[in-house]
Amino acid sequence: MIILYNYKTIKKEDNCEFIEKKSRFICYACPVTNEQQALDFIAKISKKHYDATHNVYAYVLKENNIRRYSDDGEPSGTAGVPVLDVILKEDLVDVCLVVTRYFGGTLLGAGGLVRAYSKSAKMGVDTSGILERMYCYCYEIDADYTLLGKIQNEIMSYGCILGETQYTDKVTVKCYVPYHITDFSEKLTDATNGKVKINKHNEGRFVDVN
Repeated sequence: MIILYNYKTIKKEDNCEFIEKKSRFICYACPVTNEQQALDFIAKISKKHYDATHNVYAYVLKENNIRRYSDDGEPSGTAGVPVLDVILKEDLVDVCLVVTRYFGGTLLGAGGLVRAYSKSAKMGVDTSGILERMYCYCYEIDADYTLLGKIQNEIMSYGCILGETQYTDKVTVKCYVPYHITDFSEKLTDATNGKVKINKHNEGRFVDVN
């Protein structure tokens, strides 16, 4: 099994549409974390648009590197594959796209279908927005107030993610350190002349980078 320590997905569930030679294409995009969620989303959209000519879909999951698609009655390779290709070209995982088509009476041809489904999928991804996530360890740093600016600058310069700050008789700064940075404590201790107390949480988690 491939383990991903950083990946890109979409930010939120959303939809968009456009008209191509009187055919209406609606792309629904949804972040998912397992196959059942993807199947439930596909079923929801298919039920909503039960009267559509086609409800084409594709999804990619980081879990077991799953990739699925369906042309839903369109000529083979002209619908589901182009939608899947958009997800793969954007290097996304944990994404499900459903492209609903209402036929407008004018045939688009194989090339036209590929372009239309690709355009719809790309619009759907862009509308939902792309989110990068990275596996990090949480650190809590206790220090005197006079060191706050120094600590914050050092955290950012190391490529770490600044979290919340608590103010009591001292300042406690929470930050998230990417999995591949192994000398964070040593560097921060050196930079502050040993005037900080650093506590690392042993269990990592995925954190939004952007």
